[in-house]
Amino acid sequence: MSRIGKLPIPVPGGVKIEINGNEIQVSGPKGKLVRRFHPNMTIKLEEGKLMVLRPDDERQNKALHGLTRNLLANMVTGVSTGFERTLEIVGVGYRVEKSGDKLTLRAGFSHPVEVTPLPGVALAIEGANRIKVTGADKEAVGQMASNIKAIRPPDVYKGKGIRYAGEVIKLKPGKTAKAVGSKQ
Repeated sequence: MSRIGKLPIPVPGGVKIEINGNEIQVSGPKGKLVRRFHPNMTIKLEEGKLMVLRPDDERQNKALHGLTRNLLANMVTGVSTGFERTLEIVGVGYRVEKSGDKLTLRAGFSHPVEVTPLPGVALAIEGANRIKVTGADKEAVGQMASNIKAIRPPDVYKGKGIRYAGEVIKLKPGKTAKAVGSKQ
């Protein structure tokens, strides 16, 4: 049996779960998430814990077992505590401003770049060079952070650009001058 798939998912207080066949609706203080799962997987709510069961040991069912369990666990965590990703903007003159729910990035281009958040995702600014992406859906938060980073990925020579907080960029050495007197 799958080591991940057989683990029960504890449901915290304040989280409500509705099971309609293979469609699961999880709602809590941070929002509401709905997802359809593969019809082979059976999802049961027993004594405040979610269990995922598979019909047999077929290769596809084994793969779906752990996946379904993790997706459900992410839904429960998202609606109870939420997810967040922090991005840093590094570079002289690189900054971010918030106008309404949109962000305006000045990242070394001749024009400012506007970023509109995905549905269910909130963008916040900490200082002039940190962006916090928060939301209940882990996939949407990760996708939004990835979209922002793709605007100006970190430069491998100077390290300028947009990166995840705590991400280490290994810098390459620049060109070196020819050695003097190497030509004979």
